[in-house]
Amino acid sequence: VQLVESGGGMVQPGGSLRLSCAGSGFTFSDYGMSWVRQAPGKGPEWVSAINTDGRSRYYADSVKGRFTISRDNDKNTLYLQMNSLKPDDTALYYCAGRYMHSAAQYFTSSNLQAYDYWGQGTQVTVSS
Repeated sequence: VQLVESGGGMVQPGGSLRLSCAGSGFTFSDYGMSWVRQAPGKGPEWVSAINTDGRSRYYADSVKGRFTISRDNDKNTLYLQMNSLKPDDTALYYCAGRYMHSAAQYFTSSNLQAYDYWGQGTQVTVSS
């Protein structure tokens, strides 16, 4: 089982990045997916979640209106489009998945150990 994040980097305030998370070794479409981030010296923060079929999306107040989560179950890939980035968005971004019994369920924990699978993270740095 693997979740591999990519797309991180350094960007100026106001810029955009698109993160990807490729899953393998499990039935991706059975898992609700989340993005969780951890800034230096701070605890983990749940950022966004999406249900199994992609029709329901949830966001932390800190990113609502700026970030968009999506998934492509045919490609076993999760995405996070991040616009209007701020220095406070600087963090290591993890994708994480938890098995869901139905598309009506969702999961929004900031604790990676509460998920079934998570990746190694991709660094996002917002700085001028």
